[in-house]
Amino acid sequence: MPDLVDGESIEMKGSGAKPYVLKNTGGVYSCTCPAWRNQSIGIERRTCKHLRTLRGDAAEEARLGDALPARSVKAAAEGNESAMPPLLLAGTWDTTADLTGWWMSEKLDGVRAFWDGKQFVSRLGNLFHAPDWFLEGLPAVQLDGELWIARKAFQRTVSIVRRQDKCDLWKEIRFLVFDAPAVRDPFERRVEFLVDTLGRKPLPHVAAHPHERCRGVSHLREELARVEALGGEGLMIRQPGSTYEVGRSSTLLKVKTFKDAEATVVGHQAGAGKHKGRLGALLVRLADGKEFAVGTGLSDRERESPPPVGSVITFRYQELSDAGIPRFPSYVGVRNDARPGPLPKAAKLVAAAPKEASAASTGKRYFEFADGTSSKFWEVSVSGCDLSTRWGKIGTDGQSKFKTFADATRAQAEADKLIEEKCGKGYVEK
Repeated sequence: MPDLVDGESIEMKGSGAKPYVLKNTGGVYSCTCPAWRNQSIGIERRTCKHLRTLRGDAAEEARLGDALPARSVKAAAEGNESAMPPLLLAGTWDTTADLTGWWMSEKLDGVRAFWDGKQFVSRLGNLFHAPDWFLEGLPAVQLDGELWIARKAFQRTVSIVRRQDKCDLWKEIRFLVFDAPAVRDPFERRVEFLVDTLGRKPLPHVAAHPHERCRGVSHLREELARVEALGGEGLMIRQPGSTYEVGRSSTLLKVKTFKDAEATVVGHQAGAGKHKGRLGALLVRLADGKEFAVGTGLSDRERESPPPVGSVITFRYQELSDAGIPRFPSYVGVRNDARPGPLPKAAKLVAAAPKEASAASTGKRYFEFADGTSSKFWEVSVSGCDLSTRWGKIGTDGQSKFKTFADATRAQAEADKLIEEKCGKGYVEK
C-alpha cells in the first residue's frame, strides 16, 4: 500500500461499520480510530495499527524512534493492536458491608500480569519480555497474578518489566499468582487448583499468593494496619464461592486506609472551566516544607470565599508518593485551633466518600523519564472538572493540553489512568 503525501487522506476498514480516515498533514500522520485519538501524547508522536498497516513498522519506527510503542501480543500474532486480557477487576469496600468469611490477601504494589499459557501480558494487552528461564516450567494454563519485587519497590519493578532485552534484572522479580481465570469453579477450588498446579514443578520465582479468612471488621482492620505498617499498600477481599468474572466486580474488593493531616494555606489557584472567576484549588504547605494543591472537597460557597492565606486546613489523603506528597488530597475544613504538624505515621480507617465527591484533586504531579537516549518530563493536574497536562524534553517549556469533563469524578479517573500509563512506561514521580 503506498504512503500518503502531504495533505492526502485514505479510508481504511476498521472493526465498525464506518471506515477510519488516515491523513498526512505536514508530516503529522493521524487516524480517526479510538486507539489514535485516546493517546495522551502529542499528535506528532502518535501511531496505531492502521498507520502501521499503511506505512509499515519500519517507516513508523523511522518517524517516531523510541516513541513507537511495543506491539501487543495479539498485534504480533494477528495484526490487532488492542488485545486486553480478560481480567477480573476490583471494586472498593464501602466500609459498611460485612466481610466476615471473605478471603483476605495483601494488595501487592507490583505490576499486574496475565499468563496466557505461553507469555506474560499486561493489563493493557502489551507483552512483557521475560527471559526464557523465567518462563520455563510455567504451566500451560491461564494465571492471574502480580510481577513483584517487594513492598515499596513499585518503581523498580516497573523499570525492569518494561524492558525488552530479557535482562538478568528479572532475577529480582517474582510472579505471585492469585487466581486461575480459565477454571470455572468457585474461588476456593481455584486456589486448590493453583496450589496443586504450581506444586507439581516448583519454581523459586513463582508462588501462589496466600489468602486467609476474614473473621470480621476488627480482624480486617488489624490485618490492614499490620500490612500498612510493613509498607504494604492495603488488602484485597474476595467473596467466598465466587466465580472469576471478567470486568469490574463486587466479588473482589480493595481496602486501603485514608489519612487526615493539616497544612497551611500559602496561596489560591484560580479556577478554570466551571470554576472560572473563583477558587480552583488551595495551594498548601506541610510542616516539612512540601507544597501541593488541594482542589477537591470544596463547596461552591468555599470557592467564592476560600480559607485565607495563613490559615490551617485539614485534608484527607490516600497515601504518600515517593516524594512525600499526599496523593488525592481532599479538603475537609479549616482548623482555627491547630498548627500544621507532620503527617501521621498511622491513621484509622474511615468511610469512603460519596460517589459524587470521591474524585480527589491530584493538585500538580510531576514525573520524569530518562534513559540513554532521552530525558523527558510529564506533568498532570486536576482542579474540579478540569484536567491539564504538560510534557516535553527536560529543560524546555514543553507542550500543554487542557480538557474539561462533565464532572470531577471523570476528570480524576482520566488523570489516574494517565498516571498509571506513564508509570507503566517507566516515568518516575519527582
